[in-house]
Amino acid sequence: MKADKNIIHHLSQKITEREHRAAMPMKDFLNVAAEKPRLIFRNIFQMLYDMIKSNVGEGVDEYPDDPESIHYVYYDCTKLFVEGSDHPFFADRIFANRLINLFSAFRHGTQQNRIYIFIGPQGCGKSTFLNNLLMKFEQYTKTPDGLTYETLWRLNWKDLGHAPEQDIPVILSQLRNLADETLIPKKHAREGVLSLPMKNYLEVPCPSHDHPLLIIPKAYRKEVLDQLITDRKFKEKLFTEKQYQWVFRDNPCTICISLYQTLLNLLDAPEKVFDMVFARPYEFNRRLGQGISVFNPGDKIARTNIHTNELLQSQLNNLLRDSNRVKYIFSRYANTNNGIYAIMDVKDHNKERLANLHGIISEGVHKVEDIEENVNSLFLALMNPEDRGNIVGTQSFIDRISFILVPYVLDYNTEVKIYKNTFGSQIETMFLPRVLQNFAKVIISTRLKEQSVSLLDWIGDPEKYQLYCDSNLQLLKMDIYAGVIPSWLTQEDRKSFTARRRQSIIADSEMEGNAGFSGRDSIKIFNEFYTSYAKEGTLINMAMVCNFFRQHRKELSASIPDGFLYSLVNSYNYTVLQEVQECLYDYNEERIAKDIQNYLFAVNFETGRTERCIYTGEIIDISDDYFEAFERLILGHQADADKRQKFRKEVQSQYISKTLTQDILLEGKFITETDAYKSLRERYVHNLKEKVMDPFMKNDNFRRAIKDYGAEAFNAYDKRIRREVRFLIENLMGKYGYTEQGAKEICIYVIDSDLAKTYTST
Repeated sequence: MKADKNIIHHLSQKITEREHRAAMPMKDFLNVAAEKPRLIFRNIFQMLYDMIKSNVGEGVDEYPDDPESIHYVYYDCTKLFVEGSDHPFFADRIFANRLINLFSAFRHGTQQNRIYIFIGPQGCGKSTFLNNLLMKFEQYTKTPDGLTYETLWRLNWKDLGHAPEQDIPVILSQLRNLADETLIPKKHAREGVLSLPMKNYLEVPCPSHDHPLLIIPKAYRKEVLDQLITDRKFKEKLFTEKQYQWVFRDNPCTICISLYQTLLNLLDAPEKVFDMVFARPYEFNRRLGQGISVFNPGDKIARTNIHTNELLQSQLNNLLRDSNRVKYIFSRYANTNNGIYAIMDVKDHNKERLANLHGIISEGVHKVEDIEENVNSLFLALMNPEDRGNIVGTQSFIDRISFILVPYVLDYNTEVKIYKNTFGSQIETMFLPRVLQNFAKVIISTRLKEQSVSLLDWIGDPEKYQLYCDSNLQLLKMDIYAGVIPSWLTQEDRKSFTARRRQSIIADSEMEGNAGFSGRDSIKIFNEFYTSYAKEGTLINMAMVCNFFRQHRKELSASIPDGFLYSLVNSYNYTVLQEVQECLYDYNEERIAKDIQNYLFAVNFETGRTERCIYTGEIIDISDDYFEAFERLILGHQADADKRQKFRKEVQSQYISKTLTQDILLEGKFITETDAYKSLRERYVHNLKEKVMDPFMKNDNFRRAIKDYGAEAFNAYDKRIRREVRFLIENLMGKYGYTEQGAKEICIYVIDSDLAKTYTST
């Protein structure tokens, strides 16, 4: 079959457009820097931060108006660690926040002269994490947003005094280690001397991948950039913020500086020197060790650390007429200058590699024979906790090590993502809602400390939440780690959930996730569970989860905290009761809004008066009975007169000090937009929902109608019951993801377990 020339032509065009990016003269590069300063003025640390943010975004805060927020938000790391990866890594909320905080520090310039070691137990996925991070970074550098430049010299032979027809002679003895002489065309060889045909220039790449702007002498950089940059906001950042100090502080490599000085002496014209400076895209390639170098424990250390290019050195010597002016020698660390140097597991040969970084990390330079080589790389390493003893060196070196913890997953939502990725997303359809997450909570309970001083300091006596949480408060901690503030917390505990307490609880995670069921263990356990209980036509429920750990695999219970399964069922019962109540709730929202506005107005008057509410226009007979009726809906029917009176004064105080003076008069908010109104409405509706099932709990027809829903027999029930049941089932399916079968099952479960009575506040 004859090849179509057009195919090759189109292929060549695409390769040229997408992969080949030509070098540009220094003056053109400065124009690009003026037009796109945020793209050009980046070192490796700033680039990595930009790559992370481009894939992860800003994050989602589920409680944006929370005054005690510590910005512990949800970051979707799917694009960064999952998409396009053969081996996805699932970052839970704790690790994602830890990672973003670290990279944010990179962007703000607090990263210099350190090595970052990601430490975690076997099976936590740290190798997968680093491989995916490096893969996405390499891909990013090949996009327009990830483009960065390095220095390239093109030494013009004519300007340096060589005639156009003159070839540069190269001594053949200098080439003996580079190539087989038989490969050199005979017409270029004579009497042991090789004359190579030249371009108009000799191309000399900077082996240290220097940023092109560094060739501008430090004494003139600020002046040049002040004239160059027209973006005033960026210019202010460039001249004042720490993240850009490298622009004015860093020196070019010894090869570039020696070339600059030599050319300046030969040409005596700085402009001609700068005409020989070019900027070309920095090509990152892990496989070639360019910009990214990764070393495994079994990779032997090279016998020599000094590299050169004898052919290029010979050409330089002849072109510059001096063999000592420019020494084209560099170390292996030059390959990753302004790039990433990564060590996979600090053991075997990697112990020596880490030790060799001592001087480099401390001083930022490396000695190559008698010259100093700048090293501004990002140094990363992985380590198992038991290998910490492999770190040797002085205290000053150890002080420059930052450990970033990579624990087993501590967020149940992330654990579920791992199951779905491993076994297929369809597994979720085999579970009643919330049950799959609860299985994950059982696994995570083995990875947590049984007691938390921070939680006990906040909650006090855990027994007050025995219907919602375990005695060790692990379920509460899991919710907080997942970014959830449980609805069952009292108003007092929610108020005392301060930023300091939140930071203390999140800090507990630094001592957790190193023991318990590993990631590999979890997958094996889930596989056995799913294989045993997933049957066509049957949905997996909480009874099956408990049976698996208590009966089917009794030996696993030894790793699960005492009483945890019992408390997990209680927590689940509360959640599904709330769902059913929410889906049955059908009150008049307009009436509720007026009742709350009337109360906010009435608390400002003494009893015995009749007033027209300025918000609703309704006439209110302000009496003890009026206040009691409303306040019992908010506080519960057991609230005595003292508690109700205290509550009323608190509402009035908030109304006068903030709602009226600040929210309404100063900020122009409607009463329904204020915090006081929103807080009352939340509690008012919550208590109404608690009572929503009372009319149906003793109604056998209601239960039977649920079982018959979807069948012909359902049409035999009276119109009101059919309406209520249909409203309930459809809401459960629409709001909480139940199937019709699951919605019916959970309704029967709530009724038969009499959960409304168990969790009533009266």
